Amino acid sequence: MERLFVRNNGTPPDEATVAGPWTLTVDGESVLRTRRYTIAGLRRRFPRLNRQLLLECAGNGRASYEPPVSGNQWTLGAVGCPEWNGVLLRDVLADCGIARDAVYVAYWGADMHLSGTGVPISKAMQRDAMIAWGMNGRPLHPMNGHPLRLVFGGWPGSTSGKWLTRISVRNVVHDGPKMGGHSYRIPCEAVMPGAAVAAEDMCIVGAMPVKSLITAPASGTRHPIGWPLHVHGHAWVGDGRVRSLRVSIDFGRTWRRAELWPPANQGAWANWDFMTRFPTRGYYEIWARAVDDRGHSQPMIVPGWNPKGYLNNACHRVAVNVV
Repeated sequence: MERLFVRNNGTPPDEATVAGPWTLTVDGESVLRTRRYTIAGLRRRFPRLNRQLLLECAGNGRASYEPPVSGNQWTLGAVGCPEWNGVLLRDVLADCGIARDAVYVAYWGADMHLSGTGVPISKAMQRDAMIAWGMNGRPLHPMNGHPLRLVFGGWPGSTSGKWLTRISVRNVVHDGPKMGGHSYRIPCEAVMPGAAVAAEDMCIVGAMPVKSLITAPASGTRHPIGWPLHVHGHAWVGDGRVRSLRVSIDFGRTWRRAELWPPANQGAWANWDFMTRFPTRGYYEIWARAVDDRGHSQPMIVPGWNPKGYLNNACHRVAVNVV
């Protein structure tokens, strides 16, 4: 894909900052050798690779929660799976040396706000964790983190820091400004919609849940009776893999299996295709439901309410008028 959503927690760095010499520092309590790299140094020192990795805002779908919650009122568009160009984070961490007590990897960027989230060390060492300088073979767009960023496939976009200047290997769960309170957390136990939840009862969001999208046809399509209709979309899950994708054209009474294609690599979404005919004229809805390799399925309705409107993975539906 050529375009990617833009989401910032604060003000991006100015052009002079981005245009100047750029270095990345790796430090922290659990790093054995503090090092500083230029982008040219990263290119020379480590194997370069290109990987499709899914990036989704934790609040994608927030607009559907009731009662409404604050934040960007995303519907479906805060997700993408471009090809990223860079190096594996684990290769850089190995060059610095990781102590046995390492627990978390945190980051800081050059943007003007209180940044500093992160991921467990286990995620940082996977092949879907990258330091990227490019997207789809071109330099990163300024709003997507030029000249350097992190990408953690399948985890909340907040972990994939843009304008990356520093990575710290921590011996504790990172305690940066965006790691506390309600930020990027959901209630540890289910709560009533609209309930007030204490900060100590909130748990950090990790891997994104299983989800899918119908990208064709567009909702509201008019389709001639008797003609086959090709349905296409994507399916993904934060960690693991999508096991199946099923489609219903009768409001969930029956489901049929779609053709699910293997993802390009670990951390990418899978494409799927489905052919159908409609028995009569009239109004129809196409519903898509993905199931992951742990048996977790998309819910038919918006899942458990939470104060920040995170992790809405309800089934996607599009309308078709058969004429």
